[in-house]
Amino acid sequence: NTGVLVRAYAYIRAHGASGLCEVSDDAVLAANYLKHRLAGTYDLPYDRPCKHEFVASAASIKAATGVRTLDIAKRLIDFGFHPPTIYFPLIVEEGMLIEPTETESVETIDAFADRLIAIAAEAVADPELVTSAPHTTPVRRLDEATAARQPNLRWRPMTGAETPCPN
Repeated sequence: NTGVLVRAYAYIRAHGASGLCEVSDDAVLAANYLKHRLAGTYDLPYDRPCKHEFVASAASIKAATGVRTLDIAKRLIDFGFHPPTIYFPLIVEEGMLIEPTETESVETIDAFADRLIAIAAEAVADPELVTSAPHTTPVRRLDEATAARQPNLRWRPMTGAETPCPN
């Protein structure tokens, strides 16, 4: 894809060698900071310093409350956070691959960590709140098994009764 290659080239040229080292260091620092913030709330199957990403697990939360990683990911959407990749790697039960980018501020990383910790507390206090998320999106939770087996790929124009998704 030419657009992706041009964007990557422009990023490299804009930062230069020393800038690329700095943003790489920032990504590693952000990942280790976030990992430290989540320790004690989420399981850390690989409890050692990480590079730019790490794996956390909600296996203990699931065992105690029935709330799955998918539920936690859907609940993050309610608060405007893009969920991390879930169930990866496949060898980690209820795994989340968390990869904060080098451009995230400490405030954003703290807000993300605070929200993940709060969702873990919600799972204990009110599991239904988490398992029924998302609550603030125009489309509620889909039946993912049916969606994968019978995808609806047809476009249809909006009628006057429908409204576009609010942003």
